Amino acid sequence: MFHRKGRLLASAVATASVMLVAIGGTASTSGASSSGEHTLTIGVLTDVTGLGATNASTIPLGVKAAIGELAAKAGYKITYDVADTTTSPSVALSAAQKLVEQDHVFAVIANSAITFSAAPYLASQGVPVVGAAIDSTEWVTDRNMFSVIGTENYTKVYSQWGTIYKKLGVTNLASLGYAISPSSAGAANGVAKSVELAGIKVGYLNASFPFGSTNVAPVALALKSAGVNGLSASIETSTEFALINQLKDEGVNLKVLNATGYGGDLFLGGSGGTKTAQNEYFLTSFEPVELHTAATEQLVNAMKTYAGVKSEPTFAEYQGYLSVEALLDGLKAAGSNPTQASFINAMLKMGTWNGGGLYGPGHSVGFALADRGLVSGADNCGYILKFSGTTFHLVPGLDPVCGKTIPGQTVSDS
Repeated sequence: MFHRKGRLLASAVATASVMLVAIGGTASTSGASSSGEHTLTIGVLTDVTGLGATNASTIPLGVKAAIGELAAKAGYKITYDVADTTTSPSVALSAAQKLVEQDHVFAVIANSAITFSAAPYLASQGVPVVGAAIDSTEWVTDRNMFSVIGTENYTKVYSQWGTIYKKLGVTNLASLGYAISPSSAGAANGVAKSVELAGIKVGYLNASFPFGSTNVAPVALALKSAGVNGLSASIETSTEFALINQLKDEGVNLKVLNATGYGGDLFLGGSGGTKTAQNEYFLTSFEPVELHTAATEQLVNAMKTYAGVKSEPTFAEYQGYLSVEALLDGLKAAGSNPTQASFINAMLKMGTWNGGGLYGPGHSVGFALADRGLVSGADNCGYILKFSGTTFHLVPGLDPVCGKTIPGQTVSDS
C-alpha cells in the first residue's frame, strides 16, 4: 500500500552556484575537483504550476533522487535550477532563456506539455535537452533533443492499442485528447485508428478538447448517447477523473485506460482519486514497482533516500529519474571533458538505451535520428495495471503488451 502526503517541491530545487565555463560560446563541464568529480549545472523545465502541473510538477523529485543515487558514482557533482513554465508558451520560452543566458546550464531536462514553445530557442543555442516527448514532434526532428520515453510518430498506427482494448473486452470505444497538445491529439486519433483496424467500433472521437478543462458534462452526455463501453484518455488526470465521476453520475460505467495517473499520481490530492479510480485501468511505459525488479527497487530506494518520497513514484518522477540517468550516460560517452556539442554527438551515436533496466528485459529506445518517430514507449511496449482497493494489480497478458507499426496505415486515413 502506498500513501502520499504533503510533498514539498521546494525541497527538490537546488540553488547552488553555476559551475560552468564557456569555451568558444559552448558550455563545458568544469575540470575535475581534487576528489576527481566533475561539476555542472542543469536546468529543469517543467509545469510546476498551471494546467499541466497535474502530471508534471513532481519531476524535480525524480531529478533529485537520480542525482543522489547516480551522479557521484558517475564522477559528477550536479546542481540544478527548476524553471516553471506555468503551462504558458510565452513563459516557457522566457524560462528557457533564463536557464541558458543567466544560469548558464549545460543541459535542460524538459518535461512539459508545452516544451515545443521553447524548443526552437534551445536548438538555436545548441543546448542539449533530455526529457520526455509528451508535447509535440520536436523530439523527433531536433538533433539536440533526446526523449527517454521514445518518440512516437502520430501519423502512424500502432497495433498495441487494438490488442489492449480487445483484451479488456471493449467493443465500442471513445477516444479523447487535447487540441493544444499535438501529442494528446495525435494519440487520441492514433488509438481510434488502431482499434478500428482491430474490429472495435469508435463511437466517439474528440481530439480537440480544451487543455486541462474539467467542464466535462457535455462529453459525458455524448459518450452516454454513443453507447460506448470503453474510454481512451490521452489527457491530464484532472480531466479524466472529472469525466469518470460525471459518467458515474449519469449511470455510465466504462472500462477506462488512463494514459496518466499510475503510481503516486493517483494519491496526489488525497483520497478522491483512489475512490474515482476503483477498477479502472492505467498504462505505464516503465516497469511498475509492483514487479519488484532490481531496477524498480533501486528507483524506490533512491526516491525515499534522496527525495524523501515514501510512496509509489509518479509518472513525472520516473521521467525525471530516467532523464538524469540518460544525461549521465551521455556524459560518459562524450569523454573526459564533454562540451554541449560533444554530448549531443555522443547521444546521437549511443544506439539503443535500456533506461537502466526500467523498460524491462530486452526493451530499449534509440536516440539516433534514424530511430526516432518509431515507438510509443520502449519498443512500443507498456504495462497495464488495474487499481482495486488501495493497490495496483498487473493485468495478466498485458504485463507488458507490445505492438508494432501497422504497414500501409496512417492516422490521416481515418
